[in-house]
Amino acid sequence: MVLSEFAPSIALAEFIRAYRIVHFTFNNIEIIPYKPYPPKPEHCLSFYPRDTESVEYTGSNKKIARLKTVLIGQQHEVSNRYVGKDFLVFQVVFMPGALYRLTGIPSDELTNNYIDAETIFSKDIKEINDKLNDAQSHQEMVKVVEVFLKNLAGNSKKPHHHLDITSNLILQSKQCVSIDWLAKASYLSVRQYERKFIERMGVSPKYFNRVVRFENAFRMKNTFPDRDWLTIAIHCGYHDYQHLVKEYKEFTLQTPNQFHLLDMASPERNFGEADTY
Repeated sequence: MVLSEFAPSIALAEFIRAYRIVHFTFNNIEIIPYKPYPPKPEHCLSFYPRDTESVEYTGSNKKIARLKTVLIGQQHEVSNRYVGKDFLVFQVVFMPGALYRLTGIPSDELTNNYIDAETIFSKDIKEINDKLNDAQSHQEMVKVVEVFLKNLAGNSKKPHHHLDITSNLILQSKQCVSIDWLAKASYLSVRQYERKFIERMGVSPKYFNRVVRFENAFRMKNTFPDRDWLTIAIHCGYHDYQHLVKEYKEFTLQTPNQFHLLDMASPERNFGEADTY
């Protein structure tokens, strides 16, 4: 079992936050547990060189399956993901605003969508899964994907904006960041900032702030499973435990304990790992 994260090359650091490689091989299990994937503050491009995954959205009841390369916009509901017995995914996690810059597609058109990436990018993307499957190391896999990404970056459709920098500050913050301050730091009025943020990030800055806070709480519980929810709530910027419960119910339709129990049954738990990235 592999659950690894790699930094991008310097040449791609302004576009890419990280690369994730997840590899599960289930040899002696009949029914593979599903992964309840909560909303996370990210846009991703995922390659599935071996078994693909089937996805069921818990709120809208959308179902998608058998896609080899997927572009994933900002999500706002849980998606249950069902994997095969030889599951390998190479995931590109974009920096804030980067996917908009690379494609020119307004990010709100991708929100809560799981899209066949072959309909967005050049035909070259089809060959990447074959190369990833044949790669002899994780470093070789990174090199394969970076060749594609460097070509994409060299033909980016939209320029960089100060808003992309301030959006990254939201990701790095342990507390919700003032929208007024973010707008000023981006040299925009609040109304301009909110409009451009939705265009580049797919959701409002207030909503993005909340998703970051929620993910911080989710990851903290997985990193420190014995830590109580009230301590986690206060540490992550919630007013109290009930504030955390309200947000969990909005994002997952579950209480914190209920969703944590669902996550405890995820595929990676069979290998002693937890979703902490």
